[in-house]
Amino acid sequence: MNRLPPLNAVRTFEAAARHESFNRAAEELHVTPSAVSHQIRSLENFLGAKLFTRRAGKVALNSTGRGYLPVVRDALGQIEQASERIVRGSSIDTLTISVAPAFAYGWFLPRLTKFQIIYPDMEVRIITSVAQADFSDTDVDVALRTGLGMWPGLVSHQLLMEKPILVCSPDYAKGRSVRRLADLRTATLLLVIPRVKQCQHWLASAGLGDIDVESGPRFSTTAAAIEAAVSGVGISITDRNIVEAHLRDGRLVTPFNTEIPREYGYYLVYPESRADDARVQPFRDWILSEARDGGGA
Repeated sequence: MNRLPPLNAVRTFEAAARHESFNRAAEELHVTPSAVSHQIRSLENFLGAKLFTRRAGKVALNSTGRGYLPVVRDALGQIEQASERIVRGSSIDTLTISVAPAFAYGWFLPRLTKFQIIYPDMEVRIITSVAQADFSDTDVDVALRTGLGMWPGLVSHQLLMEKPILVCSPDYAKGRSVRRLADLRTATLLLVIPRVKQCQHWLASAGLGDIDVESGPRFSTTAAAIEAAVSGVGISITDRNIVEAHLRDGRLVTPFNTEIPREYGYYLVYPESRADDARVQPFRDWILSEARDGGGA
């Protein structure tokens, strides 16, 4: 535990990174900008690495900071959720949902307001984590998982099939000659470590099995790889369902269209014993309807 950075400095980093401004972070945290700067320097000293670039009174996340932010955000969110459960206690009208960060931010959370409008008396708690929830040892009621849909002892409902595409920032697309599949041999591929086999499978099916996927930047989460793509680091093989908003607003583009085999999907899962749970049933019916009507499956 003595290798953990100071929590206050981590919290300050998250606010400063989100705003990309020490002044706005100071306003949110009700401290002075110099206090924010001090906390950031303290964290950078602890890590032995810079997290921001500083130019003419302005700050911006560097590549190290961009990689650190999703992990920090996830950890702080879990601390907040766990603390809230203790403070407020358990409730029969509370539904706890485990979901991976990329699917949460890219597809699920923008739609969650609809469920809360329909069921205003049900409290929803979200746990964002790349780890699969252990239903026997947590208070998680349902989970949204990526896979083939087969988990022993769990009921699974398919929501969406993945739509794998190649994405990068507009600047990266302009600066590199990436117009056809063969050009991927000279591009920087952003690898998501838990999905390395899927990436290798797709490249092999596209006749590019000679590409060493582990030669480029590697990320522990899809969310981090997407942010790296937005920042112009390279090209990511990702799922259209979770980057649709980035494509609409122009933060990401597809350098060229190509058909990528689909194998994995997104599933709602829960233990068989909870199939008739009064909290699970309405959520199941709603999210299956949402996936059919607006999910683009």
